[in-house]
Amino acid sequence: MGKRMLVIGLVWPEPTSSAAGWRIIQIMQLFIQHGYELHFCSAASKSEFSFPLEKLGIKEQVIQLNDSSFNQYVEELNPDYVLFDRFMIEEQYSWRVKEVCPQAIRILDTEDLHFLRQARQDAYKKNVEFTQEMLYSDLASREIASILRSDLSLIISTYEMNLLTEQFHISPSLLCYLPFQFEASSISKMLGFEERQNFVFIGNFIHEPNWRTVLELKRLWPSIRKRLGKVELHIYGAYPTQKVWDLNKPAEGFIVKGRAEDAKETLGKYRVLLAPIPFGAGLKGKFVDAFSVGTPSVSSQVAAEGMMSDDQEWPGFIYDSDEDFIDKVVQLYQDENTWLNAHTQCENKLNSLRKEDQSEVFLKRLQEIAPVLMQHRNRNFIGQILWNNQFASSKYMSLWIEAKQKIS
Repeated sequence: MGKRMLVIGLVWPEPTSSAAGWRIIQIMQLFIQHGYELHFCSAASKSEFSFPLEKLGIKEQVIQLNDSSFNQYVEELNPDYVLFDRFMIEEQYSWRVKEVCPQAIRILDTEDLHFLRQARQDAYKKNVEFTQEMLYSDLASREIASILRSDLSLIISTYEMNLLTEQFHISPSLLCYLPFQFEASSISKMLGFEERQNFVFIGNFIHEPNWRTVLELKRLWPSIRKRLGKVELHIYGAYPTQKVWDLNKPAEGFIVKGRAEDAKETLGKYRVLLAPIPFGAGLKGKFVDAFSVGTPSVSSQVAAEGMMSDDQEWPGFIYDSDEDFIDKVVQLYQDENTWLNAHTQCENKLNSLRKEDQSEVFLKRLQEIAPVLMQHRNRNFIGQILWNNQFASSKYMSLWIEAKQKIS
């Protein structure tokens, strides 16, 4: 009989809305390909864009937050592995899993390091330079505690792996580098320089860095258009609010398009992706999609950090000031040779990332942990301390909420 895995989702996956939805689907498909029985549950509400998990053979279950019915569900399911979709879900459900299925291997998918993104966001809003000291926050304490309580945590970028091991001294035995999984790419099937026009940005507007990027583009766009004439910048993204639609100015060439039904198909029509993302963490799905259709980009350093390499050019440019951004945008858009070189680098970058496929390494790590699970946990003594002390407050708060709900 195959192994059974339960994935507890923060939301029901929407791979057409965000990279987070795309990633969790990829992880589940990986286990399905290796013969695992997959179950997915969430306390969130579904939307019209929620992925039909049953088409992949994944069994779905709606659960209640702060309710002991979850314990009964998990105990009856008796999974071999439980994956928590972000640290907030680990906080809410891991103690329940631990109580009824103590032998289940608990995996945390961080998506990206929330405390890193938040610290950069705070620095941006305060208009101060980001420093490493800003990382030491209450949010960092919560997220790193979640990592320490888990048997294995999935980390999406080498930058974040290094941050956790070198600055926060997390044992590598608790971490597994697992970036996006990539498909092969060939620029021979893509539109060329003359066949493409205009600029594009794409990003889920629920995600604060995407909204701030659109504001940056709104600020910088007049200077770009002044130098290039009547070009246009098209803004795509799921869940645009009224404040996003208010930025729509067709007469100025700044056009809000809303949701893109197919991100790759959309990006493949444009000459350049603009990504002056001011803060964030992890990997950017928009770059993976752009690479796969040969669309070069002009990006901030922080946006590109998870995919940078010393031995390879960025498919486009990384800028270091407003003036540099404008100059590089104009050069990449106008100069065909510059664009063609960046276009070729898209294929090279994507295919080099494919060579670093870590999915088999991840599965091997799980196989190694399973027969020595107690020893693995005992070596992580700080994690055991957290279970016995600090984390009890989250458990009893949840039980208090449940009791209060029953009384009312």
